[in-house]
Amino acid sequence: MPSYTINHITHYRYSSKVIDCANQIMLYPIVDAQLEVKNHTIKITEDPVVETFVDYFGNHVGVFSIIKPHSKLFIESIAEVITKPIVLPKDDGDAKSQWEILKNLKYNMLYVDFLKPELFPSSEEVKKTLKDFVAEEKTPYQNAATLSEYVYKNFIYKKGITNIGTKTEEVWQLKAGVCQDFAHILLIFLRMFNIPSRYISGYICPKGKEMRGEGATHAWVEAFIPDYGWLGLDPTNNCIVSDQHVRLATGRNFADCTPVKGTYKGSGEHTLEVSVEIKNSAAKKTIEKEGLRKYSYEAKNPGEPVNSYRHYLEVQQQQQQQQQ
Repeated sequence: MPSYTINHITHYRYSSKVIDCANQIMLYPIVDAQLEVKNHTIKITEDPVVETFVDYFGNHVGVFSIIKPHSKLFIESIAEVITKPIVLPKDDGDAKSQWEILKNLKYNMLYVDFLKPELFPSSEEVKKTLKDFVAEEKTPYQNAATLSEYVYKNFIYKKGITNIGTKTEEVWQLKAGVCQDFAHILLIFLRMFNIPSRYISGYICPKGKEMRGEGATHAWVEAFIPDYGWLGLDPTNNCIVSDQHVRLATGRNFADCTPVKGTYKGSGEHTLEVSVEIKNSAAKKTIEKEGLRKYSYEAKNPGEPVNSYRHYLEVQQQQQQQQQ
């Protein structure tokens, strides 16, 4: 079974000292039948107490505050994990009865959030485009895999062509983007055909075969398959999620899974650096390293104190994933 050490660093530098910095982190690998966490530590500037809770979607969330003045915020998550192979759906059930099960889920509160489609102007165009690929005589599993493959084959994986403000509608028109864009497009496809689906934030770990997004933060989708449960689909790599994938958070979209977000009082000018390093313990060496990336922001009135930057910090974290 593969064993990995994942080092995820988030580093903010402020142009002048800030105070009352309150943050939320979603950096806890999700433990399940496919993942064992041997050890996990989180190091934060000033060593604040981190309170934890489980959110509406079952994610492990940490919150902390730094009250006194500080000019930087350093958050380091170090997780040692063991991943295990998944068992694929048998997919030998009657397709018609499986679709009936999915149709009835629209009345089940556990799945409502993952069936609700987002506002998407090109929905009719999408349905027309996909009508030759999706068929009810095929099982939900077969259709979900086909839709994921469609994204992989028809959308160009290209960094820099989209940004934090790019809507899913624009990604559809561009037919290009990165892992976050691919995941959001696949969510629209699956929900359009009444297959419950959710966004997953996490990592994809190196294992000899090169994959897009290795050694960095990554995004993919889980589709609900009758008589099986949630199945991970990675449209960026056209594969079923395997023992190379480590989940951090799950939700309706990226906004529910932001790795780090918060507020502070002080100057609006700061820089953000993020790095992810993943080591394969068996190889005893680093196979892939995600270099530091810098982002900067200047407030319109730098001398004016700012009370809340929650939205901007969420945007900054979204920008990190857009670069993967």
